[in-house]
Amino acid sequence: MTNGLVSMTKTRTDRSGVRVVVAGDRGTGKSSLIAAIASDSFPETVLPVLPPTLLPADFFPDYVPLTVIDTSYRLEKQNKLNEELKGADVVVLTYACNDSQSFSRLISYWFRELQKLEVTVPIIVVGCKLDLRDESQQVSLERLLEQLLQEFKNVATCIECSAATLYQVPEVFYFAQKAVLHPVDPLFDHENQALTDQCVRALRRIFVLCDRDMDDALNDAELNDFQVRCFNAPLQSSEIEDVKTVVQQKVPEGINSNGLTFPGFMFIHSMFLRKGHPETLWAVLRDFGYDNDLKLKDEFLPVPAKIAPDQSVELTGEAVEFLNGIFRLLDTDKDRALRPAEVDKLFCTAPKSPWNDAPYSDAAERTDMGYISLNGFLSQWAFMTLLDPQCSLANLIYIGYSGNPAAALRVTRRRSVDRKKQATGRNVFQCYVFGSKNAGKSALLDALLRRPFSNSYTPTTVEKFAANGIDLIGGTRKTLVLREIPESEVLKVLSNQDYLAACDVAVFVYDSSDEYSWKKSRELLEKVAGQGDLTGYRFPCLLIAAKDDLTPYPRAVQDSVKATQELGIEAPIHVSMKLGDSSNVYNKIVSAAEHPHLSIPETEIGKKRKQYHRIVQNSLIFASVGTAIAVVGLAACRAYAVKRNSST
Repeated sequence: MTNGLVSMTKTRTDRSGVRVVVAGDRGTGKSSLIAAIASDSFPETVLPVLPPTLLPADFFPDYVPLTVIDTSYRLEKQNKLNEELKGADVVVLTYACNDSQSFSRLISYWFRELQKLEVTVPIIVVGCKLDLRDESQQVSLERLLEQLLQEFKNVATCIECSAATLYQVPEVFYFAQKAVLHPVDPLFDHENQALTDQCVRALRRIFVLCDRDMDDALNDAELNDFQVRCFNAPLQSSEIEDVKTVVQQKVPEGINSNGLTFPGFMFIHSMFLRKGHPETLWAVLRDFGYDNDLKLKDEFLPVPAKIAPDQSVELTGEAVEFLNGIFRLLDTDKDRALRPAEVDKLFCTAPKSPWNDAPYSDAAERTDMGYISLNGFLSQWAFMTLLDPQCSLANLIYIGYSGNPAAALRVTRRRSVDRKKQATGRNVFQCYVFGSKNAGKSALLDALLRRPFSNSYTPTTVEKFAANGIDLIGGTRKTLVLREIPESEVLKVLSNQDYLAACDVAVFVYDSSDEYSWKKSRELLEKVAGQGDLTGYRFPCLLIAAKDDLTPYPRAVQDSVKATQELGIEAPIHVSMKLGDSSNVYNKIVSAAEHPHLSIPETEIGKKRKQYHRIVQNSLIFASVGTAIAVVGLAACRAYAVKRNSST
C-alpha cells in the first residue's frame, strides 16, 4: 500500500518557521550535533555554545526553515536556558550513548525541570556519540522509549545518532520539525491505541463530503477524486484493488458492494499513523480546512464583520432553509422532534456538540420527553448565531452546509439607525432581564420555553438564556432571546462600555407583593437607562409585575403607574407564571423591540442632554438669523451706495 490510497508527496502547513532548542548535560554532544547538521561534516573544534543556526526552508520536504538554538548548562546561564526552553516549538533533549549517567539524568533532572517550567511542546530524546558507545554497557532504546512514553506524554520520539559519522544526524532535526508541523497527539490516543474522537469526527465529515452519492461508501470514482484532491495524483485501477484487498483482510466491514466504508477509511489513516507517517493524515485534514486543533481554520469561516457594537449577526434565509431540511432528514419518525441521539448524530462530523455545554445546553424548548422541537431547533441556531457567529458558521459547515459560507450569515443595521428610522429589519431580538433576587426572572425564562412552573427557588448566580420563536400577527415569526442578569452582576456588566449595545429591549421584573423588589427594579431601570444615555445605547424598557397571584403591597399599583408616566414608558405588565397568565408578555416584548423609538425611559441624564442640545440648536438658529440680517443689511447698503453714485 505504499503507492495506494494516499501519498506523502504533498504536505502543507501555515507555519513560517520552527524554533528548535537543544538542551542536555554538558558533554553530551549538543554543539557538535548542531555543527554537524549545519556543515554536513564533523567539526574538529566547536565553540562551547553556538550562536543560533538557521537551516533553510529547502532543507526538508515541508519547506519550513528551522532555527536551532544551542544552550549552556552552566548555572550562571540558567535564566537564559529557561527562557529559551519556554520559547521553543520543540525541544531536542540529548544524552551521551557512552555515558549511562547522562541517560539517567533525563528522568531525574531534565524532565522534572521541563515540567516545572510548564514546557508542553514535543520533545525529541536524542542519544549522541553513538560511535563511542561500549556495546557491553548499551542503553536500551526500547527500554528508554517504553519508560519515557509511559511517564512523559510529550515525548515525540527517541533516536540515536553520531555527529562524528553523521549517522542519523539529519533525522534528528527532521523528526523535530515533523513533531511540530505534523503532531501526533491530536490524532492518536496512545493510551487506547486508537484515533482520537476529534480525529474520527473530522474524518467522518471528510468521508461524508466525498460520498457524493450518499450511499455510505466511497466507490472507485469517489476514491480517485479524493486522491487527486488531497495528493494531486490519480489512482490506477490496480492500486484501488490493492487498497480494497488490504482493507478487507484487516477490517472485513471496511468494504462492501458499494466500495470503501467509513471503518475502512479510518483503518487506512490509522495505519499510516502507526507506521510513523502523520504528515499523510495531516495533508488530508489540512486540505479540508482543519488546523492543528482539528477545527476549521478562520480563513474557511468568512464571518461578516460588525462595524459597530450595536449591530448583530443573524442567519440568512438560505441558512434557515438548509436547517429546516437537516431537521426533516434527521427526524426519521416524523414526530417533529429530535431525540438526543439524533442531535448527537447531527454533530457527529463536528469536533463536539456545541449544545452540550452552557449557555446552549438549557436554552431551547424541549418536549416532555426531553426532545428538541423544530421551533427549539431553529431558535437554538438563531441564539448561537447571535452569541457566537463564528461557532455557528463553523458548525453549519461541519454538519454539511455546502453553500457559499459568506451567504449563510448577515449583519444587521445598527440599532441607533433603527431607532432614528423608527423601524427594524431584525429577526432575532435580545432582551435583557433585570430584577432583584426572587423577583420571578427565571420563571419568565422558563415560561418562554413552555416549562412548568416550579415553586422551588434557586438563586441565579450567572447569566442564563432562553430562546424561542414568537408568532406575530400577519404570520411572521421572530426569535426572542431572554438574557437573565443576576442582581449581583449588574454593576459588573454595566462597567463594560459596550455591554448595552447588544440589547434590543430590557425588562425589569419585580415581585408585585414585595416593596423592596419594586423599589429595586425601579432603581435598576433608572441605572440601566442612565447608562444607556451616557453610552448612546438607548433601547425600549418595560416593567413586569410578576407574581400577580399574590396580594400586592400597598400603593404598588399607584407607584408603578406613576413611575412609568414619569419615565414615559408603558404601564407595568402584570403576569402570574404560577397561574399560567403571561398576559401575552413575550409578544409585547417583541413589539417593543420592533418599535425601537418608543418606550425609551426619560432619565435625568437624558433630559439634561436634550436640554443642552436644544440650547445649542437655538444658539445656532439665532446665529444663523443674525448672520442673515447682517448679510441683508450689507446688501442694502451696497445697493444704496450704487444708486447714490449713479445719481451723481
